[in-house]
Formats: sequence, C-alpha cells, structure tokens
Amino acid sequence: MSGRDAAAGQAPVSGERVTEAARETWPGRDDRPSAASLATHPFVPSPSPYPATATAPAGTTPGAERPFVSFAEPETYGGGTVRARPFRGRARPLAVTAATCVVLGLGLIGGAVTGSWLTGDDADGPGSPGAFTAAGELWHSVPVDKLFPPTVRGDGAGPGGSDRTWTRIAVAPDTGCENAFDPLLRQALAPVGCLRLLRATYVDATRSHVTTVGLLFTKADAAGMTSLKARFRKEGLDRRTDLLPLPYAAKGTDAEGFGRNQRASWTLSVLTDAPAVVYAVSGFADGRTVAGPQPAADAMKPDSTTAAAQAGLGHEAKGLADRVERGLRKTVTSATEEPS
Repeated sequence: MSGRDAAAGQAPVSGERVTEAARETWPGRDDRPSAASLATHPFVPSPSPYPATATAPAGTTPGAERPFVSFAEPETYGGGTVRARPFRGRARPLAVTAATCVVLGLGLIGGAVTGSWLTGDDADGPGSPGAFTAAGELWHSVPVDKLFPPTVRGDGAGPGGSDRTWTRIAVAPDTGCENAFDPLLRQALAPVGCLRLLRATYVDATRSHVTTVGLLFTKADAAGMTSLKARFRKEGLDRRTDLLPLPYAAKGTDAEGFGRNQRASWTLSVLTDAPAVVYAVSGFADGRTVAGPQPAADAMKPDSTTAAAQAGLGHEAKGLADRVERGLRKTVTSATEEPS
C-alpha cells in the first residue's frame, strides 16, 4: 500500500477495479470487456502514443489511481463505418404544416371565387353549371322583393362617395322584350333570346331622380352569354346612344313622365355566369327632356359637365344596377347551397 492509499484509508486499486471504473465512464459502449474476460485477462493500460507530460510519483504504478479514458472517434457520414442515426423528429410536423398549407390555399381560392361571384367581378368564362342553371330559373321561383327590394341602400354609390337610398315605386308585370328596348338593342340581344323580363322603377331620397332597373333572363347557355359579352365589349354596344333600354313609366307615380326623351344615363351588363342581362336607365323625375343621354361610365367621371353627370344620374343608374346584380348573385348562391 502506498503512502497516499494509507493516508486515505483505502486498499490499493486492483486491475479489475480499475477496469470496472473505466467501464463506468463509457456508457452505452457495446465493446466493453465482459466480467469473465476481465477475470482471465486483467486490464493493463496500453502505452500512450504521445509523450507523457507528467511523471508519476515514485513507488506508484502509472494509471493505477485513475481509470484509463479513451476518446471515441468522431462520427462520420459517408465512410461506411458508422450507422447514420434516423431523422424522425420533424417528419410529422412537416406533414402537418403541408396539410395546413393545402387547406388554407383551398380556402383562399374558394373565398376568392365566391367573392368574385357575389360582387359581380366574374371572369370571362362561365360559372358553375349548377349556379348557371339555378340563375335562369329565378324569375318564376323567387319573390319580387328578393330581386327588387322595396328599399335599396347605396352606401358610397353617389358622387364623391356619398350615400344613396332608392325606394321602389313600381314593378312591371313580367313580360317579353318587345317594348323594353330600342329596336337596335333588341336586335343585338336577339342571339341569346328573351325568356323573361322583370323590371322595377325606383326614386331617390330627394324624389328628383327616377331609375328603371331590369333583369333580362335569356335562353342562352354559358357559351352564348360569353359570346354576347365579347361582342358588346368589342363593338362598344353598351355605349351607343341608339341602343338604350326603355324606362318603365308607371302611371300615378313619380316616374309617370319618364319616357324615351327623358332618358339621361344608362348602364348594361351581360353576365357570363348566369343567363341574364342587368341594366338600368335614369332620368329626372320632373319629366324634363334630355338632348343627349350619356353612358353611366362617362357620366361618373369627375370632369364630365353634361346634365346627367352634374345631376349624378350616372351614379344613380350604375349604383342601382350593381346592387340588383349583387342581390341576384346572393339569391343564386343561397339556392345552390346544400342544406347543412
């Protein structure tokens, strides 16, 4: 027993005990020597390939007082000697993230499609077949108050973004198209046919302007409506003053004097996702004659100085037609929704 062992009150450490201590410093190593082999072949530390930096005290055996520690070689990838550890930690989170992105993407696409349908910003192509068919049947299955509400609010629809309110004063019986359009406009609409025409006349809050809004339900399919819209756009048929809708001048109302010569501004929209044409024509409630009617798009320009523009009649026609069109789209959407 060495002096240091005696001072510590401990027995000298045998080769086997050194080995057991060394084994405790190698957790998880599969190449540790077994207890049987250690009993037969006591542990003898191998000489270090590097020069010693310290000298063991005299009378002691090098390595007898502390376990022999070797440093494992670093793991390498591609050398073929080390197994690559499987990478499982992020597989599930990545799959969940990918699924979430797909759901959100479909939701955004669906929201965009629904939004464009409701606001009237349809593409030049047809909508869904179910919605198209449902829209063509609304004229005989939906109450008039759905298509032409008694009161229509036009928030921001007036000049400079002012608000408008229109009150319905007359509803025309559903008829054909013989007495609803100028002859040239009726001829331009002939390719899609006239299944039914619904009309109503409104007055503004000041009762100084009257506007007739109409829904022409056609006999055409989606391709026919797309073709008609392309023709109107190419030839500018919705801007010609010889192709105007006629007002509905109901007797005993503020629109009684609203005739051909009182038309001041108008708008007409050919839909492609429904077999319908939406239009509106506006004028003065006092029956004054207007020399030159102006398309609503021109009358709404800030620098326009015509009588229709100065009176805001372009905004009257466009604002009311847009809201009736939106109402039509909402009604179609409700009709085609599956019950929950």
